[in-house]
Formats: sequence, C-alpha cells, structure tokens
Amino acid sequence: MANAGHLHILIQRLSDSVFHDEVKVLMPKDTYYITTPIYYVNDVPHVGNAYTTIIADTVSRYHKLKCEKTYLLTGTDEHAVKVAAAAADKGIPTKDFVDHLAEQFKRVWASLDVHYDDFIRTTEPRHIQVVQAIFARLFEQGDIYKGEYQGWYCIPDETFLAESELVDGKCPECGRQVEWVQEENYYFKLSAYSDRLLEYIESHPGFLQPEFRKNEVVSFIKQGLRDVSITRDNKGWGITVPGDDSKVIYVWFDALINYISAIGYLSDEERFNSLWPADLQLMGKDIFVRFHCTFWPAMLMALGLEQPKVLFGHGWWSINGEKISKSRGNAISPAKLAEDLAEESGASRDVCLDAVRYFLAREVTFGVDGDFSIASFKNRFNSDLANDLGNLLNRTLSMLNKYFDGIIPGPKGLSGGLAQVIAGSAKTAQETCDKLEFTKALEAVWQMIGAGNKYVNDQKPWELEKQGKTDELAGVLYSALEVARAAAIMISPFMPATAVEIARQLGIADSFAGLKWSDITAANPFVPGTKTQGPDPIFPRLGTKKKEAKVVEEPKPAEAPQPEKTEEYISYDYFSKLKIRIAEIKSAERVEKADKLLRLQVSLGDEERQIVAGIAKSYEPEALIGRKIVMLTNLEPAKIRGVVSNGMLLAADGADGGAVLLQPEADVPAGTKIK
Repeated sequence: MANAGHLHILIQRLSDSVFHDEVKVLMPKDTYYITTPIYYVNDVPHVGNAYTTIIADTVSRYHKLKCEKTYLLTGTDEHAVKVAAAAADKGIPTKDFVDHLAEQFKRVWASLDVHYDDFIRTTEPRHIQVVQAIFARLFEQGDIYKGEYQGWYCIPDETFLAESELVDGKCPECGRQVEWVQEENYYFKLSAYSDRLLEYIESHPGFLQPEFRKNEVVSFIKQGLRDVSITRDNKGWGITVPGDDSKVIYVWFDALINYISAIGYLSDEERFNSLWPADLQLMGKDIFVRFHCTFWPAMLMALGLEQPKVLFGHGWWSINGEKISKSRGNAISPAKLAEDLAEESGASRDVCLDAVRYFLAREVTFGVDGDFSIASFKNRFNSDLANDLGNLLNRTLSMLNKYFDGIIPGPKGLSGGLAQVIAGSAKTAQETCDKLEFTKALEAVWQMIGAGNKYVNDQKPWELEKQGKTDELAGVLYSALEVARAAAIMISPFMPATAVEIARQLGIADSFAGLKWSDITAANPFVPGTKTQGPDPIFPRLGTKKKEAKVVEEPKPAEAPQPEKTEEYISYDYFSKLKIRIAEIKSAERVEKADKLLRLQVSLGDEERQIVAGIAKSYEPEALIGRKIVMLTNLEPAKIRGVVSNGMLLAADGADGGAVLLQPEADVPAGTKIK
C-alpha cells in the first residue's frame, strides 16, 4: 500500500536519477520534433500501420530539405496484456518475446527506408523510471487517487468502457467481446480537466487536425469525461506502481509518456527543453479521440507541460474495400509489395518501395480513409511514374545523348514559361506540405512534370535538329532537364531512392545530397559540360498480360423457358454485386482546371473516401457539406483529371441538363446499405 511520504521520497529519487547509459545530444531550439505512436509488438507492420511511420519519415525529410533540423521518434509498446498472453501461448518468456519483435520492427523500418532518430521501448529503464516518477508525482498532488473499479474492459484495445459505449454488448472499436473487471485500482482525475481541455482546444484552432476529427473530440469531452482507472492487478508483466507492487500501471498511461521519456524528461533538462513541445504527433484515428486528444493533454496539464503544437489523426487503409485484418488474411506488407512489383516490372527494389510510398501519399487526402487495391497501385505506377516522370527524364536524356553526346550544354535559360511553372509548383508544394496536404503537393509537382512533357512536345526538338537550329535545340533540352531536376528535389521526401537515381542520371549525384528546397528555383543550376548517365528507365512500364482464350461450352437445355435477355437486363447475381450505400459529404472543393468537377471527401460511417463528381455546374461546394448522398462504393478506383475517385455518387439528369443528387427521404446514418 502506497503512502504520500513514501511516494514523496520516490519522486525525489526518481527525478534526480540520470540515465547514464543514454548519450546526451543537445539539440538547437529550431528542431522540428515528430512522433509516431508506439506500436504493439504483436505483429510486423502492414500497409495500414506502416502508413503513419512512412508519412512521419516523409515529413522529417521535407523539413530537413527546408534546412530545418528534425527529430523523429518511433518505438514499441510492450506492456499490453495481450502481449503477455501471446508470449504465454507460444511458451516464450514475455521479455524474450518482445525483444524479438522489437528487433523485427527495426528491421522493417530499415527495409522501408525510414530514418528515425530514436526508437523507444517501454521496457527500457529510461522509460520505466520516468513513468514511475510521474505516477508518484501525480499521486502526491492529488491527480491520482485510489478507488474501486467496476466496469467493462476490452483486452485487445486495452480500453476501459462505460456500458453506454458498448455496441451490442461489444467493444465499439474492434467489435470483440469485453470482460467485466472488478478490482481496487488507482484513478487519474480526468474529469477535473474537461473545462480546461475545451478551453484549450477552442483557443488553439490548429491543435487538433483534421478539423472534422477535432469536432469528434469536442463532442466526446462534452458528453462528460470519467476518471480513468490507470492500474491493473500485477500478474507479472508491466511497470509496477511505486510503493505498491500489487499493481502495474495501465498500458495507456505508460505508453503515452514515451513522447517525453525518450527526449530527456527528468533526466536531461536542456535536451528536453530543446525538443518539447512536439511539433507534430501522428496517429491513427482509432487512438486519436480518447487517448491522444483527451487523456494525453490532461496528463500534460497535470504535469504543467506545454501541449504539442499539432495532434493529427489520420484515417485507415482498407484492402479492396475490406478492413485490414489478420483473420481475413489481407494484410499486405509494404516490403513484400515492393518486392513483387520489382519482380514484375524489372525496376529496382528501392524504386518500387518508393512507388509504395508515393501511392500512400498521393492516392487519398491525408486524414481520411483510403482503399488500397493492386489495380490502382499499378495504375499509379504506369501513369504517374512511368508515363509522366519516367517519360520526361528518359526521352530528354535520349535526345541529349543523340544530339550532344550526353553532355549538358551551357546555360540557356528557361524558356516556354517553365521558370514560372517551376516556381509556382514549388510554392504550392511547400504551402501544402506545410499543411500536411500531401496529395495537393504531389499534384503540383506532377502539373510541373506535365508542363515539361508538353513543352517538349510543343517545341519538337527533333525538328529543330533537322533544321540545324542547334542553339534552340540546346535550350529546349536544357529547360526540360531543369524540370526533371526540380522534380527530383521536390519528390525526395516522398521518394528518396528515386530522387537519387534521377540525380545520378542527370550527372549531379555528388551535389544532390546537399541541395535544399530553395535550390529548386536556382538559376542555371547545371555546370556546363556535365556528363549525364543513361537513360536507364527507372520505371519500366508494367506490361499487359495476354488474356486467356475463353472456353465456350455447348449450352445445356434449360429446365424451363427463359425470358429473352436484352441489353436492358442484368441478372440478380450481377445486381447483388453492386454495393450502394448512403454517404455524407464532409468537404467539397473544385478540381483545378476542370469546370464540371468537384473533389468530395465523404463519410461512409466506418470509413472515409475521396470521390470526383461532375456536378460543379449544378452545386456550389459550400452547399454540399453535410448532405447525404447515394453512392456506389465498389466501383474500381479511377483517375479523373489527375485526381483519384474511389466510388461514384448517383444523380439524375435535371430538366435544365444539370445534375440532381439522389438523396434519402429520411435522415439515415452514413454507411446505411441500399437494398
């Protein structure tokens, strides 16, 4: 049984302790600090949970490109009840089990070209000591008290739940059975921070992102916060409560503290002050509202620490319309995806990994749900990478080899308005990357690439060569090479290996690592006489396999006369394959340079998607937000004017030739199936 006097001594002892085995790295004040959640060590990452870390690595690389120092933290959460259970099932000591899996995570991040600055494990002494010190301090100041807990607990999600939160008696998040827990526990006074949390969120509009998830947090807090049970009975795994070995600290109280224990809280004040508050904390939507936007900020308030600048909860990836699940067997490893693409295309494994990274950043708006399909992934590879970027580089270098022996001519200056195109794309890409709008940033880059390809087509360098216009020919090729160079710099946070390969082929490999974002618009960046390499196709276009001939069988006699079928009819079996649901429009905006198209973010209740609809002449974007629509959800994703549409809304032809949205007569929930 703990007592205040004993805990006071513990606070002093734990706070005064210094982790001598840790290297003290004093960071400057301008360091951009990024965190991922720490991951349960129950399986290696798949496309869904690797997404956060790949994006975090992209953000880190982007800020380094802007000459900012960054610090990226990731790690593993090892004290979960289900982790101990999994180890027991395998007959392995729990510590050995988590040691093995933590190393697997490190290998996976290395294979995905993720460059983190620290990897924190919750079983490390540097973390355990800080957790115990914080627990002791909050107990002494009255933010933690002892009481009896009676209620529901979800073991897979490590979450305490009220009766009102259950759905059909099950966990609202994972849909699995919950267990009734009745035990004496320690509580954190979360309820005491409701008003302060709401006030802080209101006065800091950029704190919780994206905006629609912020609304979920506010609604959750206003429903009434309950004090949180933050201990469990000690069954041999977990961080023990200081002064009370009969209890271990609740995994979420333990895990959230990693963000400050890893950077020197209570052990290296100078280092901690140079990094905290975090500039960006990324996590999936499932742990956004309850834990990171309610429990975590309240803990920081109790400790008197500043809040992170931005907490961002992104959506989930599904696979071909289905939730990623080990039981479904549809979890795709990003590394395996890259290896399969490399085998099929002949591209290098690193380039194919970049294709995965590019797809994840480009396919859907960061923050909403997305659907991953092999078909849409390969389409991006062929269209964006092989046809657009690859084509610009390959044909320009081919003509340079043919006409100038692969040697870059003296600076000719950019023509055809390309200087303005490059500057405009760089400006847009920077503004959108700063706002974590990666889809828009990459769209800006690809508009520049498209302008470069159009410029080559329009100038017809092959005709200039026939006409003997050598200076004009040199100027055209020099300008096209500048577009390729600018593209390499701008895509380097998203596709690092590809950017390096482009630089190698352009003959600027030695200087490329030192280039910064500001160098995108540098005047006359190529040294005259530079010898280029290649061209070596970076993205060999995926071939189309020949279709197998269909075997036509003699028709069997029908048991009964069948009605004659015409093109007007489809079978019931065919119709049953169509998935039509109610969707709610969350945001709407016009597609650039497309008068008829709107880009819509819609909610289907359990997921969110992006679709493109040709209704811009009938509806203003602002008037659509909040409206319910009818949507075909299992239509194969398609790219419309460079924007991916993952579904189709249904509309009728209006009398004036415009569109009339179909919508339910009654207010039914988003996601409702239409029969």
